[in-house]
Amino acid sequence: MRKLVYGMNVSLDGYVAAAGGDIGWGVSSDELFRWWLDQELRIEMFLYGRKLWETMSSHWPTGDQRPGATPAEREFARNWRDTPKVVFSSTIGELDWNARLVTGDAVAEIARLKAEDGGPMRVGGATLAAAAMRAGLVDEYEIVTHPVLVGGGMPFFTALESRVNLNLVQTRSFPGGVVMTRYETTPSSV
Repeated sequence: MRKLVYGMNVSLDGYVAAAGGDIGWGVSSDELFRWWLDQELRIEMFLYGRKLWETMSSHWPTGDQRPGATPAEREFARNWRDTPKVVFSSTIGELDWNARLVTGDAVAEIARLKAEDGGPMRVGGATLAAAAMRAGLVDEYEIVTHPVLVGGGMPFFTALESRVNLNLVQTRSFPGGVVMTRYETTPSSV
């Protein structure tokens, strides 16, 4: 059975994007980027909602060819292209870059993929992740909190019908006051 991981950069007030979809408020550092790269290298399949797919596919297919790309950015781009991706959308037409489209029931497909043998999957995009959270499918949360209050936008967490108990398994600080916390769901939550 595969593990499902949900992790994103988050403002201190809990948003992955500010109003209007702005994601430019994060504190960047080479150390944080390398940490994200290390996390992505252990993932065997990415699950994307439409908005995150559009963001990632607008940059990473050629991210390693951009002037000034760091070695970590080049490695991230190669890994992104090589890793299988499943995109959940009813409005996207064609996909490329080792991705396939699912237009039907996202929760049923995520549950099916999770039941397969294999390595961890990462669900990306707050709306898609919210559906997986409400269905009790998320096994691990990687929350990278940035020291900024954006006041509103797309929240990292969704409203749930019942409590989910978590176990803190790791914390780490990064330059600029960024803090990563990683939690696993406890058996009574799943």
